[in-house]
Amino acid sequence: MKKCFKFLIILFATFSISFSGNTKNIPSSFADLAESVMPSVVNISTTTTVTTQANPFPFQFPPGSPFEDMFKEFGAPQERKSSALGSGFIIDEKGIVVTNNHVIQGAEDIVVRVNGDKEYKAKVLGSDPGMDIAVLQIETDEKFKPVKFGDSDKARIGDWVIAIGNPFGFGGTVTSGIISARNRSIGLSRYEDFIQTDASINQGNSGGPLFNMDGDVIGINTAILGPSGNIGIGFSIPSNNAKRVISQLIEFGETKRGWLGVRIQYVTNEIAEVEKLDKPRGALVASVADGSPSDDAGIKPGDIILEFDGKLINEMSELPKIVAATDVGKKVNVKVWRNQREITKDIILGRLETSSDFKSQGVITQKPKENTIEGLKITVRLLNKQDILERKLPKTTSGVVITKIEKDSPLYNLEVNNIIVEAQKKKINTIGDLDNIVKMRLRGSEKTLLIAIYNNQNQRRYIGIKLN
Repeated sequence: MKKCFKFLIILFATFSISFSGNTKNIPSSFADLAESVMPSVVNISTTTTVTTQANPFPFQFPPGSPFEDMFKEFGAPQERKSSALGSGFIIDEKGIVVTNNHVIQGAEDIVVRVNGDKEYKAKVLGSDPGMDIAVLQIETDEKFKPVKFGDSDKARIGDWVIAIGNPFGFGGTVTSGIISARNRSIGLSRYEDFIQTDASINQGNSGGPLFNMDGDVIGINTAILGPSGNIGIGFSIPSNNAKRVISQLIEFGETKRGWLGVRIQYVTNEIAEVEKLDKPRGALVASVADGSPSDDAGIKPGDIILEFDGKLINEMSELPKIVAATDVGKKVNVKVWRNQREITKDIILGRLETSSDFKSQGVITQKPKENTIEGLKITVRLLNKQDILERKLPKTTSGVVITKIEKDSPLYNLEVNNIIVEAQKKKINTIGDLDNIVKMRLRGSEKTLLIAIYNNQNQRRYIGIKLN
């Protein structure tokens, strides 16, 4: 009995030692950590001039009215100053600051506040909309306390983190939480690989740092889920992804990303089965740009890229990030699946920023604004340059793209992504144009409406509808 009791004690002690060796103590306080890094976190305020057309009359002329042109000269343009707030952090004692591109985009004046009191002018050294990163230089000879980057690849789900920033203008705000997930994509750009955290992040936190418990920056706080944030879901750019871009912006003022010159898509179960691939993996080449590095190397549509420069491609979304992080001009080994067998191609990478792909890609930094046209029971967004390029429409095309159609809509026979370009033979330049025309028809005795659309085959058609 005594032997059995001793055995249980030894077993319990062994288990306790093993368990404690695989866990980390919950921090009793973040005060020392916050105090040490706070001088390196800055508040950023920007000023932009916005021009608006003033209406001198207390009413609106109906769309298409001859009085619009007659009196439009009386509406003189008016300028007003628009301000925005964000966050950032110092990475060099000479005053180099990292923030988000969307914080400073279009700014005429940038002011950086350090330690909550001292304010300095700053200029942009370089910015990258693709990863939403910008690098600033504080315009002073003073020295500052920098922070250093940590290894974001070592960050694990469940690790403690703190975020510091300028939410709603309340500078020097510290929030804590854990890493909730890794490798998140939320549809903002093609190079997404976000760290998700439940540390409270709000408007104004953009560009601020996400610290690990060693006081190293492992992420740049960039996005929130929902319009106001603080629901326990925030997203940060991993430091390992950001460091290469930041170095290039400091050295060249621009990025230099690798370029293959292919359009790719996911490998589905059906495609893998047809191609006799063991499982859905890799990136299926949908098209190859003429004269691109892939074209020169003999890559063909229908090839499935399985490996790039020694790195396995498990999902399509991995390939653009790996290619972009590879040096321009490097000769890389690419393994592709063709005709039910694996072959190898050597490709010399080009530079994305000088390619035709880059000039036409139109990186999306935020979701286009959508509005509901109540009279038609549809939701639309404004047609943009990217739509025109992708759908090969005439360059002067303007209109709205249908994003949602209610079941009882008079346009029930149309499809999402159809483009409304005219209503009552009047060109649609804004969402308001369409909304006003529909409202006028509903107020009148005639409830019919003639619209012109581009359907999803990019064919232009006129359609007559009866308004409810």
